[in-house]
Amino acid sequence: MENLPATLLNLSLTGYVLGAVAGVLFLRAEKLANIFTFGCASMASLCGVVSSVMVLVTGAAAANQSVQLLPSLIPYIHFTIRVDPLSAFFLLIVSLLGFALSTYSLGYAKGFFGRKNVGVLGAFFNALLLATVLTFVADNIWLFLIAWELMALTAYCLVTFDHEEAETRKAGVLYFIMAHIDAGCVILGFLLLFQASGDYSFASLHDIGAQMSSGKRDAAFLLFLIGFGIKAGIVPLHIWLPVAHPVAPSNVSALMSGVIIKTGIYGLIRVLFDFLGTPPLWWGVTMLTVGTISAVLGVLYALMEHDLKRLLAYHSIENIGIIVMGLGAALMFLHTGHTVLAALALIAGLYHTINHASFKGLLFLGAGAVLHATHTRNMEEMGGLIKRMPQTAFFFLIGAVAISALPPLNGFVSEWLTYQALLQGFGTTDSLMRLIFPLSGAMLALTGALAAACFVKAFGITFLAQPRSKQAEQAHEVSGSMRFGMGVLAAACVALGLFPTQFVQLLDPLTQQLTGQQISAQLSLANGLVLASLTEKSGTVSTLGISLMFVCLLPIPFALWLVFARKSKTRRGPTWDCGQRGLTPQMEYTATGFSKPIRMIFKALFRPRRDVQREYEFSPYFATTIRFESHVEEVFERRIYQPLQILILRVSRQIRALQAGSIHAYLLYIFVTLLSLLLLFAR
Repeated sequence: MENLPATLLNLSLTGYVLGAVAGVLFLRAEKLANIFTFGCASMASLCGVVSSVMVLVTGAAAANQSVQLLPSLIPYIHFTIRVDPLSAFFLLIVSLLGFALSTYSLGYAKGFFGRKNVGVLGAFFNALLLATVLTFVADNIWLFLIAWELMALTAYCLVTFDHEEAETRKAGVLYFIMAHIDAGCVILGFLLLFQASGDYSFASLHDIGAQMSSGKRDAAFLLFLIGFGIKAGIVPLHIWLPVAHPVAPSNVSALMSGVIIKTGIYGLIRVLFDFLGTPPLWWGVTMLTVGTISAVLGVLYALMEHDLKRLLAYHSIENIGIIVMGLGAALMFLHTGHTVLAALALIAGLYHTINHASFKGLLFLGAGAVLHATHTRNMEEMGGLIKRMPQTAFFFLIGAVAISALPPLNGFVSEWLTYQALLQGFGTTDSLMRLIFPLSGAMLALTGALAAACFVKAFGITFLAQPRSKQAEQAHEVSGSMRFGMGVLAAACVALGLFPTQFVQLLDPLTQQLTGQQISAQLSLANGLVLASLTEKSGTVSTLGISLMFVCLLPIPFALWLVFARKSKTRRGPTWDCGQRGLTPQMEYTATGFSKPIRMIFKALFRPRRDVQREYEFSPYFATTIRFESHVEEVFERRIYQPLQILILRVSRQIRALQAGSIHAYLLYIFVTLLSLLLLFAR
């Protein structure tokens, strides 16, 4: 039994390799490629789920082995993989999502038959899962960086799968550039750690910050925050995310939003809590501030979107912000010596990490089903899909309720824990810095309200009312495997919401590893039925109790119907149409109209621009055609990245003069460079 987690991990890695190989072998047999690639990914993911749960239950690093790769080329480097509680938690996330997405892909990939090479899709899908798993279980710098780069390259190939479209190619280039900027920052950060330790293994980097000067520690923190922050999609490093996620195949969008951006969160936790030691106060303040800004701006920009997948992508920025808020609060508590509160804030961030993976994966799969049926991402061309795709609508509704943090689903639990950590942080210090906790809590409340409004819009415009286009009228329910994949993640949202105390117990080994505290017993009351806070003055909540109360109240309306309305006749009539001759799609709420009040309230941020074009027949008072277009400004892209791009191109044109095409000039450059290095490093 002791070697079982390691055996299952080996089977998982082998399964992904076999899936990638099967995609190459069956390039010209799309049906076989579909079955073998995504079938192997499903089985490999199941092995990963069991292995990670076993490690979390035992609380020890149960899978530990050394693997020598390319011995003839790299004779002195050993690639070690190890699953400690932190790795196991993220392995659970990627394996759970991998299983749901792989089964979903069995039906989803059929839509590419005859148009795209399914073998290529399946091969890169397995390669991306393999690289992500290796990122989480790597136990030295070399393997981590190789897996990190492999993950970026395979993700790029999947983002640009539909490379015939100009929008896709542009998104792929932007993702490629940002991925390599983050890789450069991560490499520089690890070089600082290696300089202090002299070893590449993660074991030698444990608490290495105590041996570093404050300047080098701060530099490492900033490099890792930028590098991992780009991957996670925190503001203002997020510009690639709302561009790349919508253009990728929907199963890939779900994987990137649910798992790939979590590698940035994993990197931050691994470095800040495991490697760099007790943090200075400004680290936590920076993280908490960045998280709060990301959460608020992410949901505000999501409200303005009419592209369903782009809307979900912006919500990933919002939820990453909530996770970073928990991590920032935990760093502040570690600085002040409140390790119990640090464990609470860390649990809040980790709980929201797996919650976001579940409901965001579910929502992207629902959006993929809608796109599969209607062939459009524009919500203004949808409507009425609840009658044509009832099961997809039900699963999407579960995801919408969960991401809106409404009880009793999982999003409510993790945001409740985040509130508790922030509110209890007010009394941890006497300085004015403590005001950041209630301010962040207030912004989190605003974020929750805006998220609920956004998903009222997303669900209502997409699934309710009448169809707004022929594609929506002709939509139909998706295949059984696609519904099964959505059902798995919907079940995860329900389970994580109804049984939080049981899941928190799995996090005890993780908080013990990172903060030295186990607090699941303090968070559980009434034999695990009630989720409590750490102080008597704070509240308690029982999502299971809320659900049971709702179930107990259900017979009441049925009893009233039996007593008062059983013999009454039911008449069906048309919906009230305000005295018109009949309702038409033109009378429905639009996504633009729904979000206009928010756009006006925050117009200083959005800088809205309206274009109205009218066509007249014979009089300026009688318009025959009116066209209305509304645009909001992407502040960070317009004010930061576009000027930076212009500057880089201008400098590049100046540097281009150095390429004279003369071998003598190039030899002179080499001589001057060598001479400069000799003078600089001469002793």
